[in-house]
Amino acid sequence: MRWDELDREACSLARALAVIGDRWTLLVLREAFLRVRRFDDFQARLGIARRVLAERLAHLVDEGVLKKVAYQDRPVRYEYRLTEKGLGLYPALLSLVHWGDQHYAGRKGPPVLHRHLACGHDFRGVLTCSVCGEAVEAREVAAHPGPGAKRR
Repeated sequence: MRWDELDREACSLARALAVIGDRWTLLVLREAFLRVRRFDDFQARLGIARRVLAERLAHLVDEGVLKKVAYQDRPVRYEYRLTEKGLGLYPALLSLVHWGDQHYAGRKGPPVLHRHLACGHDFRGVLTCSVCGEAVEAREVAAHPGPGAKRR
């Protein structure tokens, strides 16, 4: 399997990594979820090279994860907003954040907490079964071929 051919693999994780699996993209998405919208703000917060940031943003726009929205006419300037497809990445990013909190936060605890606005409590993400609603752990799951699997 070659890195530049991940998007052609019969594996949803490989295809997802083709979109978000490089060195900077998850951090760009973190900022987007923190409501950063403008190129200069992404660049200032991340300290990323402008060329690299432009490439990552263009890739996310091409993939439909972000959309460009004009906020100024003269000269035309754009901001980047999460699409529905992009918003669908929130559970995956939040799971990675909470994994990092559990294993790398240090003595003082997590650097950022997440509050559920509806109930006002800080929370951690929990994976649940979409059918029975029970919490799901890795040892309680068996993978099997789906309708999109390659025939062997």
